[in-house]
Amino acid sequence: MSRHRAASLSLTAALIGITTASAHGQPKADRIFINGVVWTGMPNQAFAQALATRGDKLVAVGTNDQARALSGPTTEIINLNGHLVVPGFNDAHWHLETRAQADLAGAASVAEIRRRLTAFAKANPTSPWILGNGWSYTDFPGSLPERKYLDDLFPDRPVYITERDGHMGLANSKAIAIAGVTPKTQNPVNGRIERDANGNLTGEFKEYAQQLIRSHIPGPGAGEVMAAIKDATRRAASFGLTSLQIASAISPTALAAIERLQASGDLKVRFRVAVPFDKSPTPAALHRYTSLKNRYPGPVIKFGIAKGMLDGTVDAKTAAMFQAYVGTTEDTGIPMWSQPELNQSALAYDKAGIQIELHAIGDKAIHMALDAYANAAGQNGTSGRRHRIEHVEVPLEADFPRFKQLGVIASTQALFANPDATALDHFAVLLGPDRASRAEAFKRFDDAGAVQAFGSDYPVFSMEVLKGIFAAVTRTTPEGTPAGGWFPENRISVEAALRHFTADGAFASFDETTKGTLEAGKLADFVVLTDNILTAPPARILTTKVIRTVMGGKDTHQVP
Repeated sequence: MSRHRAASLSLTAALIGITTASAHGQPKADRIFINGVVWTGMPNQAFAQALATRGDKLVAVGTNDQARALSGPTTEIINLNGHLVVPGFNDAHWHLETRAQADLAGAASVAEIRRRLTAFAKANPTSPWILGNGWSYTDFPGSLPERKYLDDLFPDRPVYITERDGHMGLANSKAIAIAGVTPKTQNPVNGRIERDANGNLTGEFKEYAQQLIRSHIPGPGAGEVMAAIKDATRRAASFGLTSLQIASAISPTALAAIERLQASGDLKVRFRVAVPFDKSPTPAALHRYTSLKNRYPGPVIKFGIAKGMLDGTVDAKTAAMFQAYVGTTEDTGIPMWSQPELNQSALAYDKAGIQIELHAIGDKAIHMALDAYANAAGQNGTSGRRHRIEHVEVPLEADFPRFKQLGVIASTQALFANPDATALDHFAVLLGPDRASRAEAFKRFDDAGAVQAFGSDYPVFSMEVLKGIFAAVTRTTPEGTPAGGWFPENRISVEAALRHFTADGAFASFDETTKGTLEAGKLADFVVLTDNILTAPPARILTTKVIRTVMGGKDTHQVP
């Protein structure tokens, strides 16, 4: 019998010591949820039976009787009917969409990409640009995206579609002409304009070269921004998300929209928003960033972290590696910082008390980030900053233990372990077996004692938490391939995956005292699921649905 099953069957014993607010002399609860299997996320008090909320807080987590003791004449009592309750999901790496785009994720072929773009163009006839996101290299013949696949469909409308990682995009000829890019245009710093064997533009722009096209795309209006945020956060709540950590700076228009939604009571998630991690930051810039941290302390809108980019992605061969990619002799990616530059900026942000999160995918970039954090702590005499490395996909073997040693958080993405065609036929091939065995190695971080916060990198990947948990637990596709899993030694348990999506996410944003576990006095953020994923076979994770999402004691999603 599994430890999880034993715990759920021994509910009474597990309840001993669960914290509740005293019923004597206390105001009554607004809502009481009874007859559930409540996974609290607390190591020594894993399960409870009921919850009680008042305002935006939990006031009881314990037995049905303990919760009912807080019942009053206006208290709403909700029967959970034995369903599993877990803390609200916290996506530690999420990007805010502020405009409509064609969804190209999972297209799997050029024909399907063309079909979806055509449908989007018809639905948005007045849009000056046709935009899309989510294609993969393996969608194209020979894994070679080329503008010819867009030109015949859209000879007169500019088109720009980004690959699922967001680090490269494909433009049609009209967009390239608007941007004034020619075969003679030089590669920008930290960017690459792809050309064929004859020197002709393929239409693909990588990393900072994307700005050559993007700078000509008109920004969205306030109405479009508001509509996009409302739609994205509604969907987030439907997947059980109550907290989102935005891993990029947002526009003043987007921040204003979030504030309006909060003021009207329509905001369905909590936001933690990043500011830029600048090279050689000025005192004025650092002051602005610390002012935002003080102005927005949470718990609904929060600042206090800076996001930087150290390299690109494996699929584009722009992630910074110590050794060349397979099939090349000298291509080791694009490191976007030198170590002295990185050390200088990390030192300044660390001294200002601003947490840092650095996108680092290749082993060289990850090593550079760890070295910069170690240098900052040593030079400034600081500790407990909880600096982070985002994605941290292919670490050196020797760098796994450094995360715990330095107090650095591994901000990983659960769904990245889904071994789809792009992962197996492109990503893993470029790395080779040895490096691929260390990719998305969630168990190695756990075994090394690192704090690991799970996210999705939405809209790069789906924000559906349960899909991410399935990938991390099985390391197979939903269809069960490859047989036995992709490097199955890197699998983790469902409980570990839940912890990474809840308590560890809260710790990564300095919120462990207010959320991440279900305890009296913490925020009433939780999710009710149709199935007990802690005891069910892994395949049932994919059929499990979110019945109810509660944020701050209020329903943000409910299935009738």
